[in-house]
Amino acid sequence: MNVERLRILRELADRGTVGAVAGALSLTPSAVSQQLKLLAREAGVPLLEPDGRRLRLTDAGSALVLRADEVLGALDRATAEMASYGESPRGRVRVALFPSGAALLLPGVLDRLRESGTSVDARDEDVPASSVTALLADYDVVLTHRDDMAVSTSGPRIEVLALMREPIDLVLPPEHALAKQDSVELHQLADEHWISVRSGFPVDDVLVSVAAVTGVQPRVVQRINDFRVTEELVARGHGVALMPRYAVVHPGLVRLPLAGVKAGRIYELATRPGARGLPAVAAVVDAFVAEAAKD
Repeated sequence: MNVERLRILRELADRGTVGAVAGALSLTPSAVSQQLKLLAREAGVPLLEPDGRRLRLTDAGSALVLRADEVLGALDRATAEMASYGESPRGRVRVALFPSGAALLLPGVLDRLRESGTSVDARDEDVPASSVTALLADYDVVLTHRDDMAVSTSGPRIEVLALMREPIDLVLPPEHALAKQDSVELHQLADEHWISVRSGFPVDDVLVSVAAVTGVQPRVVQRINDFRVTEELVARGHGVALMPRYAVVHPGLVRLPLAGVKAGRIYELATRPGARGLPAVAAVVDAFVAEAAKD
């Protein structure tokens, strides 16, 4: 089978539409469709079927995508191995990170890689963990986060490494009635106004736990994914918030642990299967592991 056609099939699995694949590979949609038809002819079975106005993978197509991951991953590893015999640097690694995780880990990761010959092209991507597969279409390594109680994002086409756990605390202004306590029981929060994040992110998942314990749906008055904005709103008395412990930097806020509920988020590094066999990717992953383990 033609390797480039396998790459096009994998892109379709990642991006969902022929148009998106065409844009990513600088091809026309008709050229993408033609290459997919040729690949199906090579495979001897239908790889795609209509799904409304779009196409979706058949069972055979999904199986071939897994094999495409293996073939393309092996080619990447072979290229990296050959490069190691020359004088070229170990490579450029594209990394996606959620913003607060980037603030916590990225500076140290770059410090650790400074003399390695591996360059990092980092971009902030503030999306739920469910979007990891789509991000791996454009990035080699994705730093994502999920709620304590959520299942890992690993799967047949994603390898996931858990890095660390970060507690999620209640954040409130010092004049708040609860500010003098050592911790807060969930039932004490039933009447609060909340500054939360968009649905699907770990902080909002903890609010679901608050609702389950108190029997009261939290009154979310603002949904802001920028924690700096959230801190300013809380400091001005516009509500209380749940924030990851290491993301709190505002000196005028009180941070209290929640009692009676497991509140935290798990940092995970996601890669394509076998990608950690590439020296440059392995160096980046190792730097993240070391930075996350730092006291």
